[in-house]
Amino acid sequence: MGAPINSITIVGGGTAGWLTALLLQSYFHRTATGDTGKTITLIESPNIPTVGVGEATVPGMPRTLRTAGLSEQEFFKTCNASFKLGVLFANWNVDQAGKQIDYVNPFAGPGVINGIEHGYYYLQYGADGQDFTQVFCPQTDLARAFKGPRALGEKPYTMKVGHAYHLDAGKFANMARDICVARGVRHIREDVVHVEQDERGYVSALQLDQSGRHEVELVIDCTGFRGVIINEVMKEPFISYSKYLANDRALAVQIPHPDPTKIPSMTRSYALGAGWSWRVPLFNRIGTGYVYSSAHRTDEEARDEFVAHLGDTWNGVEPRVIPMRVGRNENAWVKNVIAVGLSGGFIEPLESTAIHMIDTAVRWLATYFPDSDYPEPLRRHYNKLVGSLYDEVRDFICLHYALGNRTDSQYWIDARTELEIPDSLAENLEVWQHALPGAYDLRFDSLFSYGTYQAVLLGKRVYETGFAAPGFMKNLHLRQDLWQGHLQKARAMTNSLVSEMADHHTLLRELRGEDVQPKPAAPNFAMAQPTVGMPGGPLPQIKVAPAPAPAVAADDDDGASLL
Repeated sequence: MGAPINSITIVGGGTAGWLTALLLQSYFHRTATGDTGKTITLIESPNIPTVGVGEATVPGMPRTLRTAGLSEQEFFKTCNASFKLGVLFANWNVDQAGKQIDYVNPFAGPGVINGIEHGYYYLQYGADGQDFTQVFCPQTDLARAFKGPRALGEKPYTMKVGHAYHLDAGKFANMARDICVARGVRHIREDVVHVEQDERGYVSALQLDQSGRHEVELVIDCTGFRGVIINEVMKEPFISYSKYLANDRALAVQIPHPDPTKIPSMTRSYALGAGWSWRVPLFNRIGTGYVYSSAHRTDEEARDEFVAHLGDTWNGVEPRVIPMRVGRNENAWVKNVIAVGLSGGFIEPLESTAIHMIDTAVRWLATYFPDSDYPEPLRRHYNKLVGSLYDEVRDFICLHYALGNRTDSQYWIDARTELEIPDSLAENLEVWQHALPGAYDLRFDSLFSYGTYQAVLLGKRVYETGFAAPGFMKNLHLRQDLWQGHLQKARAMTNSLVSEMADHHTLLRELRGEDVQPKPAAPNFAMAQPTVGMPGGPLPQIKVAPAPAPAVAADDDDGASLL
C-alpha cells in the first residue's frame, strides 16, 4: 500500500482553480483539529487572464456553497448574485403556423397521475392555455411575476422552490480565493516555466520563474482551454465534439438593467441566426453574449448581429471574442495529473453546466482519492465517471439542435441535417417517437433526468409538429376528470406560492443585508410585465423607491464571462 498523499498542487486560478481548492480544503479539513496534514498549494500566473465561466448555475450550487461553509448572505452581497428558477428558451422552434415558440426548462420535474406521466395528459387534453411546465411547478409563474423562490425572513439556503443562482464569475473566484488563503491554502503568483517528469512519466516538480523548483505529489490542471499540463505535457488526446456541436466561438459583454427594480429570475437563451444569445441577470447588471459557429459567421458578422439584437440596451462596450475548445480529454486523470474545468473539457454553456462540472469532478476526486500508488482501479473508475458526465451534457445539448425545426437560416438547417447525433441520443430519439422519455431510458443521468427531457420535448412542441410515430399514445386511456382535478390543485398551489414568495429585487436586497420593507402585493400577479419574454407572450424590448441603474463596477470591466 502506498503512502498517503500530503501535498496537492493546483495549477491555474479562476473559477476552476479556486473552487477546486475551496472544496478540497473543505473535504480534507473536517477533523476535530481541522488539519489532516494535507497541504494545498495553488499556483497561478499573474500574466494570463482567466476565462470567466459559470455566471449561471444549476440546482446543485446551494449544496456546493454549504459544503464549502460559505455564508449565503455574504455570497449574494459579494458576487452580486440573484436567483435562477430555470432557463427560458426563445425562438428555438416554430409551431405549425410558423410562429416562434418560447418555453421554459424549470428546476422541477413532472409527476404522474395513476402511474401515467403528466405529459400524456397534457398532450391529449391541454392545460387551459397554460404551458406544460405550469402543470407541475410554479417557476414559470414566479418568473412572470418577478418573484424569487422564497419569502422574506426565511433561513439561509431555504429550498421551498427549486433554484440555482446567477453570479459574477470573477467576484466568485476572488471570494473563493480569499477564503482559501484565510483557511491556509498556499497561494503562489508565478509562471510555470518548465514541468519535470520522472522515469515513469509522472510529474515530479514544477519550475517557477521566480522561486525555482516546486516538488509535487498530486497535480490538478486548471489552466483553461490550453490544458498546459494534461495536454501539452502529458500528451493526453482531446476528443472534439465538433461533429456533434457546431458552435466554437462566443462574444461576451455586460449591459445595465433596463429597470434595476425588476430583476428576472431566469436565464434567457434567445436563438439568433448562427447560434444563440444568453442573458444572465445579476443584481447589478446583465451578463450577455452570443455563442455562434465560425463556419456560419465571421467574428465581425457575429458582432454586428449581436449588437443589433441588443438594440437600445447595448451600452457601446465592444464584446470580447472567446474561442471555445468544445469536447473533452480522453481521460481526465493521467498518472498523477487530474484536469478540472476548461482544461478537462468544455461544452457550450446552453444549460449553465460549467461550475457543476468542476464541482462534480472534485467531489468524485475526494471520493476516490488515491495514495501514492495511484491505484489503477480508482483512476479507471474516475475517468469513466467524468467521461460519462461530459457525454451526458453533450447529449442533452445536442437534443436542442436535433429537434429544432427552423428553416430561416443555413445554420439551423445544418444543425438539424448535417451535425451527427451521438448514438446514445439517437437511440433514445427513436424510442421517444413512440413514448415520452421515461425512467429507464438514460444511461447516465447525474444532472438531466428523463423529466428534463420531457420538458424540452413538450416545450418545443415536437409531438405537435411531426415528431411522433403514427401509434403514439394510441393505447392510452386517460381520464379527463382526473386531469382537470390535478390542474385545479396545481393552479391553486402555484397561486398560493406566487402570493407567498417575495419580490425578487426586494429579496436580493434583504439577502445583501439591506433594510427592506415588503412590497405591496399586486392585485393580480398574472399582470406583471416581464422584461424578458416568457412562453406565450412577445419579447419586450425595496430601498422602497426605485433606485437608479447601478453602474458596472470598475473590477467588472474585464468580466466578459461565458455563461
